[in-house]
Amino acid sequence: MVIFLSILWNNIIPLSVMIAIGITLHRVFSLDIKTLSKLNFYLFSPAIIFKLLYTTEVTLKSAMSVLLFFVVFMGLMYVCVEGVIRLRGMQGGRRGAMRNSVLFYNSANYGIPLNELVFASNPFTLSVQVLIMMLQALLPNTYGIYSVNAHRISGKEIVRTILKQPVIYVIPLGFLMRGFHVPIPHALNVPLDYAANAFIGTALVTLGVQLGSMTVSFRSFMLKDVLLSCGLRLLVGPILAFGVVKLIQLDGLMAQALIVSSCVPTSLSSVLLAVEFDNEREFASQAVLTSTLLSIVTVTLVIYVLKI
Repeated sequence: MVIFLSILWNNIIPLSVMIAIGITLHRVFSLDIKTLSKLNFYLFSPAIIFKLLYTTEVTLKSAMSVLLFFVVFMGLMYVCVEGVIRLRGMQGGRRGAMRNSVLFYNSANYGIPLNELVFASNPFTLSVQVLIMMLQALLPNTYGIYSVNAHRISGKEIVRTILKQPVIYVIPLGFLMRGFHVPIPHALNVPLDYAANAFIGTALVTLGVQLGSMTVSFRSFMLKDVLLSCGLRLLVGPILAFGVVKLIQLDGLMAQALIVSSCVPTSLSSVLLAVEFDNEREFASQAVLTSTLLSIVTVTLVIYVLKI
């Protein structure tokens, strides 16, 4: 019960408040969601990723272990979601939206606070979570863009779109500057902090704006797809993660941190992609909202099973 209340108070309620603010602001002022989406994609998201990579201590051994886990885990998750897509007979943009809702999980503004709560701000487990966040940030800006556009534009156009994403340049830049101990001038560091600190709030307000612009729908096919997405993300995800850490023989804090990182709800990136490229906005928004609410129970269960 203590863990349940901690997750509710420290994660779900703050997220819900910001989403509610976004809904209210949109109802009053009719905010431009495209502008909010571009701010997230091209400014705030790259800023927070660079800041975390530059400031977090990461060892080569940890990085290789996390990368191996991530590749195997995401491969298995892809097989699972692809099986569901084929069984459901999904077509067009729904296929990409379904993949994104399962494969992209909230490793930043949910995963990092959760990691700090569960592991009492342990620097090692935080470094593991930051690596997962980096990899999760890279996926939506590469594969995610392909996924939502593959059914309607050419491969060359998709590549051009991906090459315009700042995140794919920010990640190697952050590693190189940290590795060679390159200092950031104060005149650049201050605005970087401002932009990084704005990411979570703006992303949650963007989700609220999208939800506020939706017509509430109880269509059975939409509800089934959303619940399938949540089941894969919140239940199948941590089960597969447990199997992968056993398969590649990870244990201790590393294994626990990776399993906890895998049980968080659907990422806001799936909504930002849906808005930016006008693909299944309603489904993406409902998947994020529903999985975030259901995660109160499922995340607590995972932590309890791990006996952390």
